[in-house]
Amino acid sequence: MIRVLLAEDDIAISEPLARAFRREGYDVTVRADGAEALKAAKDNPDLVVLDLGLPTMDGLEVCRRLRAEGRTAPVLILTARADEVDTVVGLDAGADDYVTKPFRLAELLARVRALLRRGVTGTVEEEGGIRIDAQARRAYKNDEELQLTAKEFDLLRVLVREQGKVVSREQLMREVWETQWFGSTKTLDMHVSVLRRKLGDDATRPRFISTVRGVGFRFERLDA
Repeated sequence: MIRVLLAEDDIAISEPLARAFRREGYDVTVRADGAEALKAAKDNPDLVVLDLGLPTMDGLEVCRRLRAEGRTAPVLILTARADEVDTVVGLDAGADDYVTKPFRLAELLARVRALLRRGVTGTVEEEGGIRIDAQARRAYKNDEELQLTAKEFDLLRVLVREQGKVVSREQLMREVWETQWFGSTKTLDMHVSVLRRKLGDDATRPRFISTVRGVGFRFERLDA
């Protein structure tokens, strides 16, 4: 059974959300403050749903500590702060995705399903010194492991798989987020930005991931 850790101090949100998760067949643990959520994470849940405004320890610090401890479970952030700065900070802390309050339950459940998806193919792909081990869900640059979140890994895997080809924003949203996306792709842009930084790429003169304006992104063919 999939185990979800829900860290939310507002019972008006946590109780109906926990019920919805259980209807989906998930085993849910609910914690109302950051310190208790961090302790509960030692049981290695499959997904962490994390409110930013937690007492005792805020959600960003919980996320940072989870990643510092080497925990790789996907983290979905719930936030009432929708501006770009807060979102970027959340992604920098190691979160995989975010949903702003108030949210539609159907959308949140779709994001959860996307984060839990594991496209394991058992293949190893390599291009330009970047190696993707899909079975182990690990990525390496020049044999040094990259510390990627679940979404960053999925994004890199799709781009490397289609190396040399332009991958549209719509395709990336469909494959990585499992959704049809007709509006803003700011979430995608921010994940690409963080992924570039982890690859040591320069956005102004990219070696790995190029932006094709109005279309999407391309992972450049390079000599290994």
